[in-house]
Amino acid sequence: MTKITAAITAVGKYVPDHVLTNQMLESMVETNDEWITTRTGIKERRILKEPGKGTSFLAIKAAEDLLSKSNLDPKDIDLVIVGTATPDMQAASTSAFVASQIGATEAFSFDLESACSSFLFGMSTAARYIESGRYKKVLLIGADMNSSMIDYTDRVTCIIFGDGAGAVLFEPNTDGFGLQDEYLRSDGNGREYLKVAAGGSLMPATEDTVKQGLHYVKQDGRTVFKFAVSNMADVSEKILERNNLTKDDISWLAPHQANNRIIEATANRIGLDMEKVMVNIHKYGNTTSATLPLLLAEYENQLHKGDNIIFAAFGGGFTWGAIYFKWAYNSDN
Repeated sequence: MTKITAAITAVGKYVPDHVLTNQMLESMVETNDEWITTRTGIKERRILKEPGKGTSFLAIKAAEDLLSKSNLDPKDIDLVIVGTATPDMQAASTSAFVASQIGATEAFSFDLESACSSFLFGMSTAARYIESGRYKKVLLIGADMNSSMIDYTDRVTCIIFGDGAGAVLFEPNTDGFGLQDEYLRSDGNGREYLKVAAGGSLMPATEDTVKQGLHYVKQDGRTVFKFAVSNMADVSEKILERNNLTKDDISWLAPHQANNRIIEATANRIGLDMEKVMVNIHKYGNTTSATLPLLLAEYENQLHKGDNIIFAAFGGGFTWGAIYFKWAYNSDN
């Protein structure tokens, strides 16, 4: 029997119009452009300002962008997965609303939450459905409205995060393109270092938790940085070793856009020059679940059929991993 692999056949993206620059942050918190740029590589980030709009709005827009560039009838989509750390609400699936709004009326759907690793883990999940042979078209969206959980008086976090969404379509491939291998990890001992404490079952939201700002994301930046630098590089190196790949075999590294120093450390570990590394952190900051699909959407025109791509991500939890992927098409643009 011919082996089925899960290939990406279309991409889309959406970022809000409002730009929050480092210079604008200087008037909000005690920081400056040089400090932010030197430590993170971020120059600006996008913020969703429209009232009454949330993560689903971003996800829908990214999906619509993908649909507009492909011949896909949304009724042919079998499954919609939304990777997000900022769902619209508790106990109501963001993905179900997204699917209905884009016309994917024949699809089932679910949300996948694994912090900044959500999209990477979603790639693995989407691939399993495709490889089963039962599902032909899986839409995976990474979307986050991080501004909804940011305290804009906290200079540790407000400089890092932005809002955005990216979407990819997975389809079966029998020519060897698509997801080749994965190395995914987690360690629950790290959950105290990067979290939103209130709003879940451990600490339901109350007037008191809101007054204390416990519904905002908090992180131990030093601990998170050290763990991310070490582990994103480790899994990237291991995925190469396991597949007998050298740096010369790799066309692109697509790393989670959390911090430019983490990106550079990962590239250095596997011996890649920075011209082979996808980077857009300077424009969007850390968009959590959206970083990897935003990279694909922006670099699509530079990708070629057969390119070997290493995806790597790290997120709260802790969660992290790497995926070896063979690109399936040349862009028409």
